Amino acid sequence: MEITANDLPRLLENDTSVKLAGVDVDGMLRGKLVSKKKFLSIAQSGFGFCSVIFGWDMHDMTYVQELKVSNKENGYRDIIAVPDLSSFRRIPWENNVPFFLVSFFDPDTKTPVPACPRGLLKIQLDKLATKGYGAMAGAEYEFYQFKTPPTEGPQSTAAYLQQNPPHSLPSLTEGMFGYSLTRPVHNQDYYYDVFNTCQAFKCDIEGWHTESGPGVYEAALEFNELKQMADRASLFKYVVKSVAIKHGITPCFMAKPKQGLPGNSGHMHISLVDEDGNNLLYRGETDPNPPYPDVANLSDLGRHFLAGILEGLPDVMPMVAPTINSYKRLVENFWAPVTVSWGLEHRAASIRLIAPPTAKPGATRFEVRVPGADANPYYVLAAVLALGWRGVEKKLDFPCPPLGKGEDVGGSSDSGIRLAKTLREANDRFMRPGSIAREVFGDEFVEHYGGTRTHEIRLWDEAVTDW
Repeated sequence: MEITANDLPRLLENDTSVKLAGVDVDGMLRGKLVSKKKFLSIAQSGFGFCSVIFGWDMHDMTYVQELKVSNKENGYRDIIAVPDLSSFRRIPWENNVPFFLVSFFDPDTKTPVPACPRGLLKIQLDKLATKGYGAMAGAEYEFYQFKTPPTEGPQSTAAYLQQNPPHSLPSLTEGMFGYSLTRPVHNQDYYYDVFNTCQAFKCDIEGWHTESGPGVYEAALEFNELKQMADRASLFKYVVKSVAIKHGITPCFMAKPKQGLPGNSGHMHISLVDEDGNNLLYRGETDPNPPYPDVANLSDLGRHFLAGILEGLPDVMPMVAPTINSYKRLVENFWAPVTVSWGLEHRAASIRLIAPPTAKPGATRFEVRVPGADANPYYVLAAVLALGWRGVEKKLDFPCPPLGKGEDVGGSSDSGIRLAKTLREANDRFMRPGSIAREVFGDEFVEHYGGTRTHEIRLWDEAVTDW
């Protein structure tokens, strides 16, 4: 049901406060609690929110390079945060306080702040909407979980890690056992609390199970309209972290928490639909003479969209692999893609095509397997849409053939180029003059986001580790 400003007094009649949150470049929620009176006064026009959330990193350190959105020269001025009334939900673990997401706008131009993740995604969705198209998506997240260490007196995991090596953190469960029915029983209150709380918070889990690794779980979120899925993916992490606190558990969405073990993926499934919800990637009738057998049931629109993703993927790697640690996951022999690659039902390639005959026509989609669980879901989905739509507009052809079922990523039969091995390499390509990222997102976004990654690289260059 659509919510308007006129509905709010009735909707909030028994409440005294409202929680609001926006999303920064690292995919982290930044927000505050406001009085109901304050919220009702700004529900339509928005309110001033300090732009410093786009001027510092996830540890609130201002960027080493001053960036345009927020800096000393503009006094880290306020930007306009406008509540998205359609994002309304209540926070079950905080006495059902009302909650809304906000999007950020430039106070002068009234246009989305270039770095605002929700704004960037909306721009890409609007491109499809001009043709009467929409997009559906589903997200899958793997993540490690650790027990809060037993110590004398109250102590958080963060405090413990200041004095102890990370590998000393005890895992929630030991050993490798994906799809175990018995391991969740050891922590069943937590296991079901996450599942049920996600449902109550409108980020429903479709599938929830252990994955291969000590204390690793995987959640497949219920597929939905793409804009909704970006919100739900972001809020899913919020639910898990909040519920875990009550149970003395620390979830970890790092791309690669442990050496020698698989990393945490953040796969995204995407399909295009028309105004009636019909899947536009399905061909309708099998092509008797396809360029490759893999795409016999993929529409021409779908073929161009896929080609666009493949051609542009190397140029947007910082958006799907945003941290130094991301590239520890993208290595050979650990179930992670390392090249520009694709194939029908190929679970090691960068893009897994899911289509008939192994899927029903309405479920035809692309699974983008490069992102880790550390990636910002808005940026990931914006990147896929922007690259795919570029492929449609330019009618691009596949830059490389598909991988067969028995062909390995990075093997002799894989002709796709190697994806970046480091954040530095990825960011150099992302920011270079004439990059596809600049073409589809514009210079303002690339300069800002690339600048934030330069900051990450600079801090890494200065770090002294135990290596």
